[in-house]
Amino acid sequence: MSSASGKAKPRGAQKLMEAMALLRALEFAPKQSNETAGYVLLALLGLGPNDDWGSGQNPLRGITPIINFVADQYRLRYAPNTRETIRDEAVKYFVEEALLVKNPDDPNRPTNSGNTVYQIESTALRLCRTFKTAAWTATLKRYLNAREKIKRELLRTRRIARIPVHLPSSEEITLSPGGQNPLIKEFIEHFCARFVPGGVVLYVGDAENKFQYFETAYFERLGVVIDTAAKMPDVVIHDPKRKWLVIGEAVTSAGVVDGKRRRELKKLFAGFRKGLVFVTAFKTRAAMGRFLSQISWETEVWIAEDPDHVIHFNGERFLGPYSDTVLT
Repeated sequence: MSSASGKAKPRGAQKLMEAMALLRALEFAPKQSNETAGYVLLALLGLGPNDDWGSGQNPLRGITPIINFVADQYRLRYAPNTRETIRDEAVKYFVEEALLVKNPDDPNRPTNSGNTVYQIESTALRLCRTFKTAAWTATLKRYLNAREKIKRELLRTRRIARIPVHLPSSEEITLSPGGQNPLIKEFIEHFCARFVPGGVVLYVGDAENKFQYFETAYFERLGVVIDTAAKMPDVVIHDPKRKWLVIGEAVTSAGVVDGKRRRELKKLFAGFRKGLVFVTAFKTRAAMGRFLSQISWETEVWIAEDPDHVIHFNGERFLGPYSDTVLT
């Protein structure tokens, strides 16, 4: 972060101090009520240095528009590498505490989408508009008493938007909406039933939670120890009958099992001695076509729109006539 040169008082210093005081009144920790957090609050209320708190609004803003607002209104420019700091040390906590709502315009937006936006929660907006007025103390008390209820309601709304996935064990997990997660659901529910009957799902990744579902003890029994920093595939399934480990990558925009990725996965699961099966999943044949030149030999491709078939990139291993061409 860069700030104004010299010792001149920063533009809007009084408004920033007020924003930080408001966050402290909302019981945020020091790191979530510091200057950066204060600027985030002002940006999401659309308040410039000379605006009254009563004129606060609730625009939809992503991290970059927040940075741009602060630069425009307060003449403070954040370095590009501070985006993650703003997200992780302010915005994330504000969402968890229901001060902000993530993607209210599209709850199904993928977690890692570049179009992610945030908005001041409506009850919090009404509270902020009373700051520095006679109504503030009473409104703050009511808000703090109601905050847990607000959080529960927002959590319920987020859960409704999540994608339910039924594992072969009949257990249900949920994935965050959007991205490749709908395809991951189809891979688990349809590919597994057809091609890995009796399979045990050991791992499911999610952009919102890398280790959304992770059977650590089962992996260890198979001789596989996973480092938390590892670049995991989307799905791992154990086939106890054939003693295979089926490793799936669901591809919507990237992530095909090419030669490099196949080598990475072989190394990652090197502790498993019984055989690895690599599968790239696509939604459609057209989607596969965009990646055809990248798909590695000695791998498989499954297409959700044709769920009963697997395409083998395995050369001579599967060469031979089919029964409908053999005359008896």
